[in-house]
Amino acid sequence: MAFTLRQVRYFVATAEVGQISQAAINLHISQSAVTSAIQELEGLLGASLFTRTAQGMLLTDSGRHFLNHAYSILRSVEDALNSPLPDTHISGSLSVAASYTVMGYFLPHHLQRLAQWYPGLRMHLHEQERVDIERGLLDGHYEMAVVLTGNLTEARIASETLFSSTRRLWLPARHPLSERSAVGLADVAKQPYILLTVDEAGQSSLRYWQASGQEPRVILRTSSVEAVRSMVANGSGVAILSDLVYRPWSLEGKRIETLSLVDPVPSMSVGLAWCRERELTPAMLAFREYFRQSFLAPQLSSTRR
Repeated sequence: MAFTLRQVRYFVATAEVGQISQAAINLHISQSAVTSAIQELEGLLGASLFTRTAQGMLLTDSGRHFLNHAYSILRSVEDALNSPLPDTHISGSLSVAASYTVMGYFLPHHLQRLAQWYPGLRMHLHEQERVDIERGLLDGHYEMAVVLTGNLTEARIASETLFSSTRRLWLPARHPLSERSAVGLADVAKQPYILLTVDEAGQSSLRYWQASGQEPRVILRTSSVEAVRSMVANGSGVAILSDLVYRPWSLEGKRIETLSLVDPVPSMSVGLAWCRERELTPAMLAFREYFRQSFLAPQLSSTRR
């Protein structure tokens, strides 16, 4: 029996929602098609990927291990279908700064692709706080930056948002709030709350909390996304974080669910930044064009159609 992308897609869809019935609805196919694909995949791998329970489908250790590979497979296929053709003749060096969240959850994949496209381009990477990135762009220490554009404050810095990542409520599996048809910040305010502080996340979240007239019952402030993930999965509290840093499982293998809130919560925007007064070098233009083609060109093409 051949290994297929269909099997991988159906497996990932089931792993993310924890139920074959919901995965089938999301995929617009029958439950039997999802079940058959998972059984075929388990037969090929020679291991059980799920434990079937009354509550749904729980990943086994083998399932959690394969999920990481499955994400890589689907990402590689998407890249192959959507990648623009690069100008491989670009050479030189480029000093790039990035904030913690961008460096940890977004940039590594794209750095790998950039290295393959532009083998003559040497990139020097720097992980810094937003204030230091802005200062470095203005004094010429950094040429380009990949940052949370909503946090930028310096008028002399140009920016271009590539995409926005929705912020949602993170919950442990089977939390009472997940049973409600609508959940707002007033409901979240009654729960113990884990507040992420890295990349000015604390200040950003407190702005929309204050605008709502509510206040979170914070039991922990932490700069560690993994600490938030584990505490939520273990039932110690809830959090509101963006889809960019979301993963359905904690390090302990416990499930984390998400809910959209009815109250307005701004998305987290990721994009490029550079000094307005600086002339863009060929290396800077290539870096910018790669991200524009990867994120903005598909949107523009869709709009024209």
